[in-house]
Amino acid sequence: MYFPLGAEAPEFPRSVLDALRQPLESGSIEIHRARLRTALPAAVQLVLAANPCPCGNAGSPDTESECRCSPSTRIRYLGRISGPLADRIDLRLTVNRVSSVLLGEVGAPAPTSAALRARIRAAREHAAARLQHTAWRLNSELPGAWLRAPGNRLPRADTVVLDRALARGSLTLRGYDRVLRVAWTIADLAGRDRPSREEIARALVLRGGGFA
Repeated sequence: MYFPLGAEAPEFPRSVLDALRQPLESGSIEIHRARLRTALPAAVQLVLAANPCPCGNAGSPDTESECRCSPSTRIRYLGRISGPLADRIDLRLTVNRVSSVLLGEVGAPAPTSAALRARIRAAREHAAARLQHTAWRLNSELPGAWLRAPGNRLPRADTVVLDRALARGSLTLRGYDRVLRVAWTIADLAGRDRPSREEIARALVLRGGGFA
């Protein structure tokens, strides 16, 4: 289900954004009251958007719309998306503003929604077949302990880029597991039996640009 909020993510109070951490991590949300404690299902697919600065003009190719925000202002603006929340965001893409010169250019034809739907359905079926003897059907459901278990762990020659990032501290263990899930998804989209070093590197790159 899609709930459009109609505002840039950093415009929301940080406390509101951080309330998303639990459902993103566990797929549920716990409510504690004086005489009541309950857990409700809250599996979500979260899509956030943020301008690079409060005025939205940072990086603009149009000199007339030059950003006048100070570096500290930009840092504070994007800093409203906390590190723990950003660590739970699997894909972080930077989309540059399109110059008016490029509006009339015709590029390669974009795939149709039907074609994309068929590709995603095939990838999900591929994942479900691989996971048929487990308690899960989607890569997003796989726990890190299972992904890193001796019988399921990918060869270290392929995960070396992840292992180095984890050793340097540039990637948390949560991030490590999330990159693995994305890599498995990339492999399923390509119809491959397992992700190779290329899919893992691509998943790491997709995690790299954005809020943190």
